[in-house]
Amino acid sequence: MAEISAQAVKTLRDKTGAGMMDCKKALQECGGVEDKAISWLREKGLSKAQKRAGRATTEGVVGSYIHSTGKIGVMVEVKCETDFVARSERFQEFAKNVAMQIAAANPVCLGPDEVPADLLAKEREIYKNQAMAEGKPEQIAEKIVDGRVKKYYKEVCLLEQPFIKDDKVSIQDLLNELVGVLGENVQIGRFCRFALGENAQ
Repeated sequence: MAEISAQAVKTLRDKTGAGMMDCKKALQECGGVEDKAISWLREKGLSKAQKRAGRATTEGVVGSYIHSTGKIGVMVEVKCETDFVARSERFQEFAKNVAMQIAAANPVCLGPDEVPADLLAKEREIYKNQAMAEGKPEQIAEKIVDGRVKKYYKEVCLLEQPFIKDDKVSIQDLLNELVGVLGENVQIGRFCRFALGENAQ
């Protein structure tokens, strides 16, 4: 097993916020390769998130963000299990980052299952017409439509969106990582984005 330096563990911890022992284990499992260790910790966060997904989230915060121009404002509900976690710096920072994400990327809904059916049907029709216009056979056109729908989800679904501060990770990845670090079920609830002169969403 690779010998892991304390500095490598500290660097990984600073980047991910995971515990020292988890960081050391991740580096050992991944032969000291930092990128692989980050992925390993993310996957661990995902499995922890799945285990905790059914637990009640009755505490939390309403995160908010007002853009420097004062013309865009966001409120988002981020829920957890205990008041102790809700008050933690890591949780508060996550809520603020999510509010900033909503301000910048203007998602329509939280996840793919919440995309309005009429909106999705309209997008699928557009993609299919585009593919057929490119001369693609019906079967191939359907596959192209599926691929473009996945891309569309990354634009309109908050959890699927690439994080504005690091586009290699999605908001869902950040959420899973937070669950892994805090050891509680964390959920993003309702959100609202106001832009001056636009209808409220």
